[in-house]
Amino acid sequence: MAENIGVYVCHCGSNIAAVVDCEKIAQAASEWDNVVIARDYKYMCSDPGQNLIKKDIEEYGLTRVVVASCSPRMHEPTFRKTLEEAGLNGYLLEMANIREHCSWVSKDKEAATEKAIALTRGAVRRVVLHQPIKEREVPVNKATLVVGGGIAGIQAALQIANAGYPVYLVEKKPSIGGHMAQFDKTFPTLDCAACILTPKMVDVDRNQNIKLFTCSEVVEVDGYVGNFKVKVRKKPRYVDEEACTGCGDCESACVMKNRIPSEFEVGLGKRSAVYIPFPQAVPLKAAVDEENCLYLKKGKCKQSCVDACQREAIDFEQREEIVELEVGAIILATGFEIFDPSVGPQWGYGIYDNVITGLQFERITNASGPTGGKVLLKDGSEPKKVAILHCIGSRDENYNKYCSRVCCMSSVKFAHLVKEKTDAEVYEFYIDMRTFGKQYEEFYNRVQEEGVHFIRGKGAEVTEIGGELTVRAEDSLLGVYREIPVDLVILNTALVPCSDSEKVSQIFGVSRAESGFFLESHIKLDPISTTNQGIYLAGCCQSPKDIPDTVAQGSAAAAGALAAIATGKVTTSPISASVNEDICSGCKTCLNMCAYKAITFDENKKVAEINEAVCKGCGTCAATCPSGAITNSHFTTEQIFAQIEGVCENG
Repeated sequence: MAENIGVYVCHCGSNIAAVVDCEKIAQAASEWDNVVIARDYKYMCSDPGQNLIKKDIEEYGLTRVVVASCSPRMHEPTFRKTLEEAGLNGYLLEMANIREHCSWVSKDKEAATEKAIALTRGAVRRVVLHQPIKEREVPVNKATLVVGGGIAGIQAALQIANAGYPVYLVEKKPSIGGHMAQFDKTFPTLDCAACILTPKMVDVDRNQNIKLFTCSEVVEVDGYVGNFKVKVRKKPRYVDEEACTGCGDCESACVMKNRIPSEFEVGLGKRSAVYIPFPQAVPLKAAVDEENCLYLKKGKCKQSCVDACQREAIDFEQREEIVELEVGAIILATGFEIFDPSVGPQWGYGIYDNVITGLQFERITNASGPTGGKVLLKDGSEPKKVAILHCIGSRDENYNKYCSRVCCMSSVKFAHLVKEKTDAEVYEFYIDMRTFGKQYEEFYNRVQEEGVHFIRGKGAEVTEIGGELTVRAEDSLLGVYREIPVDLVILNTALVPCSDSEKVSQIFGVSRAESGFFLESHIKLDPISTTNQGIYLAGCCQSPKDIPDTVAQGSAAAAGALAAIATGKVTTSPISASVNEDICSGCKTCLNMCAYKAITFDENKKVAEINEAVCKGCGTCAATCPSGAITNSHFTTEQIFAQIEGVCENG
């Protein structure tokens, strides 16, 4: 049966038309088999453009539609809806991407036009073989899993819980709070970080819709959007959380008291083997560090902590357990780590005593930190000259090419705090200042007026000359090479992906960018979603960002999850793979190739089976199957070859 195909070529303003002859494409298409109407229009995705398609479907009895325009990733849903509104199945559409593939990659108008004609001809050949398929609706579990208890995870969890839906918040450390809990002041308003974070942490603990899992991590995720099955490994705290009051008596009695470097103090302070992470910890419960507890490690200890605890909360019989959860949506808010500057000896970190990281400086200036908020050198004296080096490990071809975004403003904040707490001269070494946020430029100007010396040149080396720390840099504004002696060097280090991000990406089936951060669905239009439907991103696990942007993305991720939860159902793509059991050889090759765990093996029938609700239609299994038993709907072998033949045909 012959099909009636309509071909529509979009000018996309001048995006396409400036390089591609759209009228020539439409003219060529009008002469092809099955094409009954071919038009070009300035903006096909506009209401008039869509109405043009609808009118032609009715007037010419179109059974298939080809749109030659920009990325189908962006506009295919738009045109599918247009077809459905006109009474056609939305999957009887094919798009030719003549913007990204032609006009944006060429300056040769003739060559670009010929390529666009070839791509459009391929789309016409292919669309003849399209079959009507329908999207599926699946019910949605009302619960949400939030992974990571920093400010992004806290914000997302509270938004969903306050809307009346259950949330499971999983944090691998003994307390929520993340890196923000370690900060002293926040730019540009100089709010106390703990003062604005702690109330939210307490809200999480008190909210009846939030179930908090600390000392826990997700180890397995199965299922699909709306119906995820999750396994959480809950590590033993060795403390009965119901009995513990957070009094700290066990910490004081521990034989390892003040002998273990504190993670919260970034190695500048000491803690015990049984400890409360920090005074505002949530939950405010002690935890036993099994790596350093003498009883757990060697079986030899007086167990002073047991004797000191009047509530008998210490429980060395606790064991690891696996908790199984069912949720409808997942939000990844796993945060970031700090770049280790010791990998570059040129910065002197780990070599010279008074070279510290920005996070260590945050703890030094914090009133509850190791120095009680005083800026001091290792010998206890106050520094007279302080250097702050920007972009350590970021914007660097040798380490990380990306900008960490927060470094400029946090460096300016450090300078202000040094001036506020000491009489030191402060030198800022920067590549360029990026003060992009609300009130950021004003704060930068304020600090300039405080007498800070801004030197436009990246601190290339920190060394010791004549017993003094010296920063070497090229001052690009003055055009001179400078060596500046200082007492204290603060390295403002890059924000980098968590060390376990690859493992996490495999567990949740999400992709990572070249930088190592998790990859969003669309960098501009959908920065919170992943390609795994129902899994969202929040905060610095997606890319470096400041606190306001992190909080905003936490709320956005919560909104994404709530959109599905509130309706109780979600629509999934009908593009999925299927197995022809008659020719399946049972080789199991496809099982290992499926990134989404959608394929199982029927031991009775000795054939592979595909769960269409889990399958993402990526086609990997179909391409891998040696017997050709797997077919991917909407991307069949016949459709692909027809498209290739159309592209390669002459004339």
